[in-house]
Amino acid sequence: MSCRIAANILGKEVICMFVISDESTKYPIRVWLNGKEDLEETCLTQAYHLSRLPFLHKWVCLMPDTHAGMGMPIGGVIAACDVIIPNAVGVDIGCGMAYTQTNIRLEEIEGITTGNGTLLQGIIGDILRNVPVGFAHHKTAMPCYTLDKAFEEFDLYEKDGELLGQLDAGYFQIGTLGGGNHFIEVQVDDEGYLGIMIHSGSRHFGKSVCDYFHTKARELNRRWYSDVPDEYRLAFLPTDSKEGRAYLNWMNLCLEFARENREKMMLSVKSVFEKWIGKYTDLTLEFSGEINCHHNYAALEHHYDRDVWVHRKGATRANNGEITVIPGAMGSYSYIVMGTGNKESFCSSSHGAGRRFSRKGAMAAFSCEQVMLDLNSRGVVLGKKNKQDVAEESRFAYKDIDAVMACQSDLVIPVKRLRTAGVVKG
Repeated sequence: MSCRIAANILGKEVICMFVISDESTKYPIRVWLNGKEDLEETCLTQAYHLSRLPFLHKWVCLMPDTHAGMGMPIGGVIAACDVIIPNAVGVDIGCGMAYTQTNIRLEEIEGITTGNGTLLQGIIGDILRNVPVGFAHHKTAMPCYTLDKAFEEFDLYEKDGELLGQLDAGYFQIGTLGGGNHFIEVQVDDEGYLGIMIHSGSRHFGKSVCDYFHTKARELNRRWYSDVPDEYRLAFLPTDSKEGRAYLNWMNLCLEFARENREKMMLSVKSVFEKWIGKYTDLTLEFSGEINCHHNYAALEHHYDRDVWVHRKGATRANNGEITVIPGAMGSYSYIVMGTGNKESFCSSSHGAGRRFSRKGAMAAFSCEQVMLDLNSRGVVLGKKNKQDVAEESRFAYKDIDAVMACQSDLVIPVKRLRTAGVVKG
């Protein structure tokens, strides 16, 4: 059985959520899409697995950008009672968004040329030179207050010897972008003002922590004869166990590392802006409206009369009045939004547009030339060292961000729309 819930938006009825509840579910699945046909088969199977977890609180939530992940769908939200699931947080712990607004209009700089092309081309090229991308990292250790604090509290981590090397490695990775869907974008809003948006996480640090504790959870679940089948890839740890407490310590460390990682990159990008704007214009550059938020994490929250561990895997917290970021694909639109605090979604929203094609599928479907022509037609400056795999992250590989936004009109309210002017990719 499934039922649909509609909202009235500007006098027009819009289907914004439907519920799956049948003989295959123990708990309902609430989906912020128009219908079951919008869910890929693997994603739906994973949602059914989640709905059978014995420690689930209330229901499973799927955001409108949802697609299959490892164990739990990306764009999935669950609330769990007294347990934590490493694969329901994901491998890039703390992946999220940073944004800052400038007082400079695109039209004020787009006619300016430099020895490196247009002023925007010069800025994008300089960001690419100053922020390591892809598998690159810093050649020397960089300052990192998060890791400094971890060494001060070393007793929290020393028992997990396999992970300790990540503490040292992190000093070389802080302030680096990574690859995949991570990006640094120069964007322009509907009033013509430029902004800076960064999408990145905890780099290899978070993956190491997830893999290590997922393996540990699998071993313990087998020993306990857990009701959760191993093939679900949803092995769990009780939060009052030593292993559960250890995972939470490491997860929170990854969250702080990811936040600082975005902070450090934002400082680098601001410095590039200051250099180029100062050299080629007489404009006074100002930054405002700082945002820094996660969309891969778990947190203890109070929902429906109980303290529960809300797992957001590719989902953004959207408390009532909370300002956050929902990015689209490069060459498309992104949104700054305000949360509505919708209780049925555990105060969550999508974390982006969501993939329509896998990376391999996008490479097969769209050529490099096709994507480059599309970006050029939209006036997008691309900073990327190897353009052969550019189709993986083209806007064609993702869902329509405006369709996603329409499906979550009860979860967030758009505050600002931004389009890509320039982008740096790994």
